[in-house]
Parts: sequence; structure tokens; C-alpha cells
Amino acid sequence: MKPFAALAAALVLTLAPALALAQEALREVRVHFPHGVSSTTIKGTLQGRETIDYKLGATAGQRMTVTLTTDHTANYFNLIEPGAGDVAYFVGANSGNHFEGELARSGDQTIRVYLYRNAARRGETARYRLKVAIAGAGHGHLPAHTTDAKVPETDFNATGNIPCARAGGQPMGSCRFGVRREGGGAGSITVFWPDGGNRVIFFRNGAPSRYDQSQADGGARMTVRREADLFRVRIGDQRFEIPEAALVGG
Repeated sequence: MKPFAALAAALVLTLAPALALAQEALREVRVHFPHGVSSTTIKGTLQGRETIDYKLGATAGQRMTVTLTTDHTANYFNLIEPGAGDVAYFVGANSGNHFEGELARSGDQTIRVYLYRNAARRGETARYRLKVAIAGAGHGHLPAHTTDAKVPETDFNATGNIPCARAGGQPMGSCRFGVRREGGGAGSITVFWPDGGNRVIFFRNGAPSRYDQSQADGGARMTVRREADLFRVRIGDQRFEIPEAALVGG
């Protein structure tokens, strides 16, 4: 066997177990509530780099409460909306092990339970209880589904451009955006940076409420200031000027 071929074969044999372990590290579990009950408590054990995605269906406008009780200080959970890939809007390592809030999108919600960095690398073990509850939308009813048409060849109900700035001290430029409306004044606006990447800002009751927080954001604070029919949104050094009509139409 030629030296290069032998080296390639050795690399395959070396990397195969690692790749298999990576594929096995993520496990999905479907959450079911007992009949007539809108909450449940799940007991689990997590070791090393293992990650468990708990999936449950819910409707935009419903209120979800998640509480993680654990015997390990590096055991957290993230929350990921339907269709958001791996981008979390709630990061437990930054925000703690309790969440309560209104859901912006309908579909399978993901509660991702994991061990943080060093504890995961050391192969440590956590034993936990995960309590999940879903309540009906505010005002005693579920929100009406949106009847907005989609912009042709997109998954958005509206598209356009808004003023934006990505870095501190940078003058406002222009960013493309797309809005998904879930009804009841809830949904999300995706802002596309001219140099690549995007930022997703979620809204409820017709106003920006949170963003697609990740570890790279370092817990950046989001502030919203309303001026007439314009929302001035700041996330760390990032700035956005979002017309109310872009979120709810009109």
C-alpha cells in the first residue's frame, strides 16, 4: 500500500469512532402530557457530551414554563423555536434554569438539556428533573391564525429594508428583512446583515420582545424604545429601526 493511501486509511479508522460518538451524543425524546393535564415532570441523567432534545408541540400565543432542577451546577437547558435549527432564543448558561414566556411560533418546541463545556469534556454526570407546562394564550383564548399571504418564493409574510448597524460607532446602513407573522401580534423578523449572517428578533403583542440569543452574544441586553410607530431596538452594539407596520402589517 502506498504511504498516502495508508495514512488516509489510518485517519478513517481513527476518526470513525469519534464521528460515531458525535452522532450518538444528541438524542431526541418526545414529551407527552398525561390525559387532561397540561404539565409533566421528567427525570433524567446526562453524562459528558450527551445532549437531549425534548420535543413538544405547542401553539403560538400559549405560555410555556420550563424549570430544571439538577445536582450539577453545569447542567442547563436551551430553548429553540420551530424551524430555528440550533439557534436558541433562551440560553440557560446565561439566563438560569427557569423560563416562563409566551411562544411566538407554532410547532415543535425544543428543550435542549446539556452539560456546559468543561464538565462535558470531563465526562461528568448530572441527574435532573425537568418540569414543563403549557398554558392557553392570554385573555382565555388561542390566537387567531394569520391570514397574511406569503411573499412569492419566500417563507415570509413581508420583506423590505430597515435601517441597521452591526458594530458600535458604525453609522446606520440598510439591511434586508423578512417577517413571519403567527397571528395575535406574534411572530419574528429576520434581519440580514449586508456582510453575511442574520439576526432574528421575536415579537409579541405587536412589539419586539426578545432575540435569538446564542453563546456568542455573551448575554447582550436587548432594549426597545418606541417612538410613534417606530421601534428603536438595541442588542449590545447592534441597532435596528423597525416600523410597527413591518411587524403587524398595515
